[in-house]
Amino acid sequence: MYKIHSALLILALATLACALPTAAQPTEAPPPPQATTQAPGESQPTAQVGLTDVPIPASNLVQPAHLSYRGAFRLPQGGERPLTFAYGAAAMTFNPAGDPGGAGDGYTGSLYIMGHDRLPYGELPDGNQIAEVSIPAPVEGGLATLPTAEFIQDFSDVLAGRFAGLEELPRAGLLYLDNPLTGPRLHIAFGQHFQEDEANRGASHAWVSPNLADPNFQGAWYIGGQSPYSVNGYLFEIPADFAAAYTGGRIIATGRFRDGGWSGMGPQLFAYQPWDEVGNPPAPDTRLSEVTLLQYASTMVSDDRSLAMNGYADPDEWEGGAWLTTPDGRAAVVFAGTKAVGERTWYGWLHPQDATLPCIETELLGTFTLCRMADGSPCPAADLGGCEGHNDFRGWWSDRFEAQLIFYDPADLARVASGQLQPWQPQPYAVLSLEDHLLHNPDGVEPEMLGTGDQRRYRIGEMAYDRANGLLYILEWFADGAQPVVHVWAVE
Repeated sequence: MYKIHSALLILALATLACALPTAAQPTEAPPPPQATTQAPGESQPTAQVGLTDVPIPASNLVQPAHLSYRGAFRLPQGGERPLTFAYGAAAMTFNPAGDPGGAGDGYTGSLYIMGHDRLPYGELPDGNQIAEVSIPAPVEGGLATLPTAEFIQDFSDVLAGRFAGLEELPRAGLLYLDNPLTGPRLHIAFGQHFQEDEANRGASHAWVSPNLADPNFQGAWYIGGQSPYSVNGYLFEIPADFAAAYTGGRIIATGRFRDGGWSGMGPQLFAYQPWDEVGNPPAPDTRLSEVTLLQYASTMVSDDRSLAMNGYADPDEWEGGAWLTTPDGRAAVVFAGTKAVGERTWYGWLHPQDATLPCIETELLGTFTLCRMADGSPCPAADLGGCEGHNDFRGWWSDRFEAQLIFYDPADLARVASGQLQPWQPQPYAVLSLEDHLLHNPDGVEPEMLGTGDQRRYRIGEMAYDRANGLLYILEWFADGAQPVVHVWAVE
């Protein structure tokens, strides 16, 4: 039954679509948080500070060495799809108020996590339901030794009838945020793999109540004039002092990375706020003003690698984000994902005889660069052939992948917001490999779809941060059969 879904998971056609909006240039001070209702298709400029004399504080950065691994735990099994985390977990967020009767083991709060993805053509239109689970004390060890979380709130279809038509390879983000003006809300971003047609370029952001039985859906809204490829992959909280100084008070960060660089050649990040001065949500289809914090060039606009993240590769998958802060004043913005680190990357299939060789989709030769070396240069002509006997799982591949965290300096994002840097100029200052702590698909689920060994894709997904206790939660996909497990790091 899951085979149909797994085939959809890596559908990655290389059709060229219309260009995404280019990054707006900073020209004026940000307005106070506001929203204006505009007809779909109308664009609202990105709000930037644009004042080059805005002071930027000296950096005091969280380094990879400050992260200490605590262990992992399993998620409850649930039931039949869509009431399961299998083939899902597209989004996750931490709730500090969750599980008030917990075990007192130092792991307070709870996690909201999405379940099995929607499927197109009427097969599973009620997927991407949300459940809330407890957080047991994590354990280091094999799958059988890990504790299992419990349901606090069972799966609920809080998006029933919402984001209609977005069912083919959904992308999503979640953020629990208890703001004094709005009270506790569960903020949502939602989209799908292909959204280049006007019919499915709809509004992408909303909120619901943390009480999943009574969601009281509000929205959906657009993020300015940004492409949906750039905004509906992750959500996280911006520290209030940074927001007050650089984003006009906007305290929610949203962004996405889409393979092939259609979002941009690196993770994207924008600040927004979906409420007015008294906490009321804007009307549906409002275009919310945003502040750009990070925006690399889209390959649909430019293939200039000088406008990319250092080391960018087309098969990269940056799935989660978090803004880390510590009591002693250190900070970092981190993204989690599966990084292509091989000698070559290509669009096509796995080579059935030699994993180090590309197997190119030759029908697309001449439309874009189908194969690149590790330094970003095009592959030699000898590498541009197809191969016989490949499977059906076409997409972006590399001969080696690695699960990573990449670290950005918040001061660089402040410089973007204030107009002192272009939005493609910030670069990661550190990288942390997570490979030593992963379970690496121990049940061998979907090997043709995911790849095996060094070539296995989709290693890690979303993450959530418990700021009060300095705990970082990261999903490892396909670690418990088709379900994820949750890994835990302490930021010390």
